[in-house]
Amino acid sequence: MEMFVLIAATVITAATPLLLAALGELVVERSGVLNLGVEGMMLIGAVTGFAVTFTTGQPALGILAAALAGTAMSLIFAVLTLTLMANQVATGLALTIFGVGLSALLGSGFVGHPIAPLPKLALPVLSELPVVGPLLFGQDALVYLSVAMTFGVAWFLKRSRAGLVLRAVGESAESAHSIGHPVLLVRYLACLFGGAMAGLAGAFLSLSYTPLWIEGMTAGRGWIALALVVFGSWRPWRVLLGAYLFGGVTILQLHAQGIGGIDIPAQVFTMLPYLATIAVLVIIAAGPWRGRLQAPAALGKPFRPSI
Repeated sequence: MEMFVLIAATVITAATPLLLAALGELVVERSGVLNLGVEGMMLIGAVTGFAVTFTTGQPALGILAAALAGTAMSLIFAVLTLTLMANQVATGLALTIFGVGLSALLGSGFVGHPIAPLPKLALPVLSELPVVGPLLFGQDALVYLSVAMTFGVAWFLKRSRAGLVLRAVGESAESAHSIGHPVLLVRYLACLFGGAMAGLAGAFLSLSYTPLWIEGMTAGRGWIALALVVFGSWRPWRVLLGAYLFGGVTILQLHAQGIGGIDIPAQVFTMLPYLATIAVLVIIAAGPWRGRLQAPAALGKPFRPSI
């Protein structure tokens, strides 16, 4: 039972950065914008959150700074693609490359300096309950935020007027513009939200998952988050399921490496989360679920309002 609790707890921590980043990208794509720079925004959020926390000793300031750093990165992308009409795919890839290099530069002085991880929630009675105590009442604030944001995004997209407007913009920007909706403003706000969520995902990595800064510590999680949006067919609850599924694959490969007597190179186990991502996307794209993807009709299509 103790082993089960340990594995389940590590699955939760492995899934949280994927869920945060994927929820942000989901909102961005539902507005009709394709931002492939999630990996770069996560890295900038990770190094900024760590640097501020290490310097000030205040994790809350580090988390806030990480969200603002991710927002600033997404603003660069939004200006280039929405105002200057640059290609979204190329700009997103450039943003990732820029984030990788800039994070390495900013974090060069913080390598090898660990910090205390984010404090866990500790409720006198509930946290001591067997099994459910450490799983439900022994996590840090960003874990609970990721679940709360799943509720929030689902409600926003389905129940709120602003969410319906965002979905309308993502389906047909021209039609939304013709009835008076500010298409560019909606897409700008969606991009900023996606950047903030990616920054929070990066902060979780450097402040909680592995409370130190390592160059390239996202290790492809930004790309997995992008795949999760497709895996979840642009639905928040399916994205939540996918994040915990891929988090489980990540943890299982770590435990598989620790089991002796298996004559398989460690690199093969390390590839498992990414191989699972590719396999799932291929199955979805080629199988009977292809017609259920329901991608936003205007995804990746530029829009310039008529004068």
